[in-house]
Amino acid sequence: MSDFSGRPGVRLRESTVAGTVIVAPHGELDLLTAPALAARLDALTAGPSPDVVVDLRAVSFIDCSALGVLCRARNRVRIRGGRLRLVSRSPGFRRLLHHTRLGGVFDLLPGLPRALTPGGRSVGARWS
Repeated sequence: MSDFSGRPGVRLRESTVAGTVIVAPHGELDLLTAPALAARLDALTAGPSPDVVVDLRAVSFIDCSALGVLCRARNRVRIRGGRLRLVSRSPGFRRLLHHTRLGGVFDLLPGLPRALTPGGRSVGARWS
């Protein structure tokens, strides 16, 4: 597992399981912090058939600039024949997607798929 730091206030935790990269930002994703996520997702989606999961469960706030970063990553993944999944249990995030008419655009999951969790079991948030 790796930690990446961008601007102050954003932390990105990253791990790879069975060829799938899981990126877990922590804190607020806004105009100041979204560039760090954008840079990492651009690197992860540069090759053929990227398989990326963005675990948003530890994100307390997301604005339109961060939503734009996720849209860009989705478009890059689709062009390259890959897959992008978002993990969020937040009703607020679901409302944001609905109000921006992006409700059906992303593959949105309530938790990490079993195959991507240690020991094949459900795992909650990984932040302590």
